[in-house]
Amino acid sequence: MPQNTPVIKNRKAYHNYFVLEKIECGIELRGTEVKSLRQGRANLKDAWCAVGDEVYVKGMHISPYEQGNRFNTDPTRPRRLLLHKKEIRRLALEIKRQGLTLIPLKLYFLHGRAKLEVGLCKGKKLHDKRAVAAAKESERAAEKAVKMGRGE
Repeated sequence: MPQNTPVIKNRKAYHNYFVLEKIECGIELRGTEVKSLRQGRANLKDAWCAVGDEVYVKGMHISPYEQGNRFNTDPTRPRRLLLHKKEIRRLALEIKRQGLTLIPLKLYFLHGRAKLEVGLCKGKKLHDKRAVAAAKESERAAEKAVKMGRGE
């Protein structure tokens, strides 16, 4: 991935969900939306995907382009994701059978095209979040102890 392409990440998704599988897909955008994305002006925090015959990302906010005038679109409009029909059927089946959800994780440009990485996720309970936080804290403490032991 080239250095100058902005990556918009959904860090909240990793806090609220266990990510079981990641899928890269294209996203259908209008011209001014692409220009706004190239400036890194998007938010995936409250975004989710609706699966039916097609997959749509909803709640994703792409700020209007400043020089866009009448060509700007609604910042939170549903946007179609570009997946093969076989993939859509498989995702719909897994979501229905296992009670999972499809959450956007990352938005980036690859070879000049906007790509969205979505994750097949399972929601975390409060005790799961606490366990993950405790594990991270103990890992940090162990790293600090090793670092202090070396005298750095």
